[in-house]
Amino acid sequence: MLPKVNSVLYLQVNSIDEEEAKQEYKARIADVNANYISMEVPIHTKTGKLKRLYAGDQVNAYFVSDGGVKNYFNTVILGFKEEVLRLVLIKPPEAAQITQVQRRNFLRVPGELELAVKLSEQMQFLATTEDVGGGGISFFCDGRIPLAKHDALSCWLLTPYKNGQVDHANFKGEVVRTKPLETGKQIVMLSFTEIQDFERQKIIRYCFERQLDFRKR
Repeated sequence: MLPKVNSVLYLQVNSIDEEEAKQEYKARIADVNANYISMEVPIHTKTGKLKRLYAGDQVNAYFVSDGGVKNYFNTVILGFKEEVLRLVLIKPPEAAQITQVQRRNFLRVPGELELAVKLSEQMQFLATTEDVGGGGISFFCDGRIPLAKHDALSCWLLTPYKNGQVDHANFKGEVVRTKPLETGKQIVMLSFTEIQDFERQKIIRYCFERQLDFRKR
């Protein structure tokens, strides 16, 4: 399923600059065909400033279809087209490359991933997840770390993919519950409170790949 003409495409540009990579832009779709999707020059979702793009730029994108389903895909800037307005041409995704997510029904899978956690400037530690999902995670950490319900945490989750790529998802969460274990560790259940859509997409992609692995067993 491809975006329709006049629908809005939201995107982030892959960049080695972390701040730039976090910025979200939006653009109206002008045309859709088998060779390219053309869109207006993207504008920043908060400031309204135009985003200058270059041929070859790698882009993470999503559009919202009927029922509020978000359709995520990765693409590349193919070039530009001068009409009444300057249009940006991007490569259309294949159907298998689109990940569809219903916001209120996030997939959750077991997985042992590395997690860096910041409780305060004085308290930062490493942990291992028990399971991960688009709405939250559970993780194991040292039982001596003073965590309690409603604590606010800043986290960086390492997300490896089947193609060998490794990414990091950044988010903030609230402790829902903690449980001490006989091993001296504790398990912490965390709900996301602040996470950008493209950060969530990284986690969702990992979850879908893990689910496919389970189905093959």
